[in-house]
Amino acid sequence: MAKNILEVRNLKMYYFTNRGMVRAVDDISFDLKKGEVLGLAGESGCGKSSLGFTLMGMPTPPGKIVDGSIKIDGREIVGLPEDVLRKEIRWQKISMIFQGAMNALNPVYTVGYQMIEPLVLHKGMSKDEALDRAQKYLELVGLDPEIVYRYPHELSGGMKQRVIIASALLLEPDVVIADEPTTALDVVVQAQIINLMKKLKKDLGLSMIFITHDLSILAEISDKVAIMYAGKIIEIGDSEKIYYEPAHPYTQKLLASIPRLHEDVEKLEFIPGQPPNLINPPKGCRFHPRCPYAMDVCKEQEPELKEIDKDHYAACWLL
Repeated sequence: MAKNILEVRNLKMYYFTNRGMVRAVDDISFDLKKGEVLGLAGESGCGKSSLGFTLMGMPTPPGKIVDGSIKIDGREIVGLPEDVLRKEIRWQKISMIFQGAMNALNPVYTVGYQMIEPLVLHKGMSKDEALDRAQKYLELVGLDPEIVYRYPHELSGGMKQRVIIASALLLEPDVVIADEPTTALDVVVQAQIINLMKKLKKDLGLSMIFITHDLSILAEISDKVAIMYAGKIIEIGDSEKIYYEPAHPYTQKLLASIPRLHEDVEKLEFIPGQPPNLINPPKGCRFHPRCPYAMDVCKEQEPELKEIDKDHYAACWLL
């Protein structure tokens, strides 16, 4: 049985703003096994990207990790000094494919210059060695090695995204976080990027957290799916269980909003209302103001994430 490469326990990361404390990541726990892909889905603003940056040990200011544990390959990273995180953890143990490839590359430097910097700093390689490795990784993601000599503005959106993927893999990290890597790309390029990620998972044995709001994309790549709502994971389990036997009303509604190719669906559903303000979230279950099955207990007590089937957990009083 594959061992856990990432273990997250009771993780809390809040943004401390002038208007109050935003509970963006609020008491989250999960495991990621070696070679496994965890899909993380939910509406915009539910805390998916905040969780990704928190796992990197770099929550966006004014965010701070308040409580909890993050262990990568058995090593606790919460509380490590910033210089240790930079030298030993980020990009070497855990890396990130950023959401906006258009903005992640510096327009005034060549692609090669930006790719070799971590190799020179972290691995002590010469520039020629680093450039050679960068070219190999560009080939790995289906790009011409000569792209190292080009500037970002000379590349298409899909090519930039592949450069970002290659950069995230350069130091051979244990875990890769892909934060909506197909955003702003057309459907053909989206399919190419998804197929590339599946190939890299198979060839390199990557452990990956794939963040998106598009459940149809997750069906293609994920072994396990976690559904986030208002800073919490409200359902997590094997991807087939989540897609065929969704337990939480929120997951059911999300899936019912997606068109199906091989099923007759009379009408697509939607979720009324909007996600709660995380400065002052609702008492009890955070989904209860929008839930068609809300009971009195839902408005008073917060449900715990409990196992409802083998390796299938959900937080709902209906269960």
